[in-house]
Amino acid sequence: MNTEPKVKRYFDAEEKELDDAIKQERFKPGKNALTPKRLQKLQEAARATINEERTRISLRVPKSDLARLKARALREGVPYQTLINAILHQAANDS
Repeated sequence: MNTEPKVKRYFDAEEKELDDAIKQERFKPGKNALTPKRLQKLQEAARATINEERTRISLRVPKSDLARLKARALREGVPYQTLINAILHQAANDS
């Protein structure tokens, strides 16, 4: 099963270049690449939600946002749903 996002429209040339680089396996992580500190932060957020009761939701998001989230998850070396969960958890707990 191909989990690669299907992008039909790009906002700019940079976004198209990123998508092309990922598809052609010539993408090189940049300054936002997964670091040990970032990995630890994501793992802590994931652990904080693992033991909680889970509720399945359905959420509609723009395809371009999902493509960016999947690209970021790829750069950071985590599944994209884990990344989305970590982002939601962090946003819900920021005061």
